[in-house]
Amino acid sequence: MHSRYQRRLADAAIAGRVVVLRLVVRRFFCVNDDCPAKTFAEQVEGLTAKWSRRTSLLTSMLAAIGLAMAGRAGARLARQLGLSASRDTLIRLVRRLPDPPAGPIVVLGVDDFAVRRGHRYGTVLVDLETRRPVDLIDGRDGDALAAWLRDRPRPQIICRDRAGGYAEGARNGAPDALQVADRFHLWQNLGQAVEKDLSAIRRDLTTALAAQAAAQRSSQTPAVVDQVELRVVRRFREHHAAVHRLLRQGLSKAAIGRELGLHPATVRKFANAATVDPLIAKNQQRSSILDGYREYLHRRWNDGIRNAAQLTREIAALGYPGTEQQVQRYLRRYRTRTGHMAVPAPRPPSVRDLTRWIMTDPDNLTDDDTTRLRMLRKRSKDLNRLANYVEDFAVMMTQLEGHRLVAWIDIVENDSLAAIASFARNLRRDLDAVRNGLTLRYSSGPVEGHINRIKMIKRQMFGRANLDLLRKRTLLHTN
Repeated sequence: MHSRYQRRLADAAIAGRVVVLRLVVRRFFCVNDDCPAKTFAEQVEGLTAKWSRRTSLLTSMLAAIGLAMAGRAGARLARQLGLSASRDTLIRLVRRLPDPPAGPIVVLGVDDFAVRRGHRYGTVLVDLETRRPVDLIDGRDGDALAAWLRDRPRPQIICRDRAGGYAEGARNGAPDALQVADRFHLWQNLGQAVEKDLSAIRRDLTTALAAQAAAQRSSQTPAVVDQVELRVVRRFREHHAAVHRLLRQGLSKAAIGRELGLHPATVRKFANAATVDPLIAKNQQRSSILDGYREYLHRRWNDGIRNAAQLTREIAALGYPGTEQQVQRYLRRYRTRTGHMAVPAPRPPSVRDLTRWIMTDPDNLTDDDTTRLRMLRKRSKDLNRLANYVEDFAVMMTQLEGHRLVAWIDIVENDSLAAIASFARNLRRDLDAVRNGLTLRYSSGPVEGHINRIKMIKRQMFGRANLDLLRKRTLLHTN
């Protein structure tokens, strides 16, 4: 025994009061000349650790606070509890924590998340049997996934989205694993295709409703004021014409953007559209708070009521939730005109509403929505056909009837509805995984839940969300 010395150890607080332990420990001298340590101090099991100025209990408490609250918020909470620690200390304690023990994985879920949206992405891997994350890796390409799979026992089933990179990585890293396309992503891709087809169907419905309204008003005699073209529509026409004129002159899209002061994405949108009408139709699909009250406003205007305040009170009694200023802005375009205002034709529901009605379980729709959808399906054969395709796919997905997939694809891919036909053709490129997704019970639901939790953790660590720290908190943070 060489000597004794006194250690000061911070311990867990008592009733919010800071506690410091003064501990006398022995220092020993090593008589072995080959030993690199000449002296070493006595350690008390469960209380002290080498070079530590905190007890093991306090260290574990601060590490738990760092896992749950991150640096700044954790430091504020620790201060209130009588546990003094800086934000950097809490983060260091979290980084020192060992990874949870890893065992063999039978069913692996794979999906990507944004470390910095638009710039850097990562991949989260989840054990779908225990619903626990097992790792976070940098990148979302197939090579990163394949390298991770080669270093560990191969899973039997890999549940993923329909990204080609993950499919290739799973084939290279675990060639014997059964790949399953996740049903959430299949339904999401189908919804995107439905929305595109509904944009064209809605234009046809708008034309049909306008023609019907015109026929009903054909016997009316009052003069009708020509509708004033909105400034945004005129601007669309001017920009579309200017972009195509400069393209014919040989300018690049980047040069056109600088010439016209347009964003590159806007230039691409105008350059890829042969005519401006689809762009105008898509812009006019935007819903307005006055959509359900335009016909009433026009009729009252034609009756001689031009006071915006009075008209606002009248439509407020009908359920209008907006302000008088919105009514004033809408009527302003007609105040310099003479004659009667054209009573607008009934407008079909927005594309978003139509998509929601078609993609929602009929049992979860309101009676009003069900009635309106039924009436529109009777009016449009394309809409009725599209809704039938979605219903058939929903039955396959919920009843796990993947054996019907090929027959569904054969019918849909030859239909005149371009977007859903393209969706059906693309399913053939990943047919086995899609069929497995519609047959087996596995899905990436737990993976999506962990991605949502990763977003929350990132926001807690704003400015310090390095991937290594994010990985530790994701793997060790208990729900």
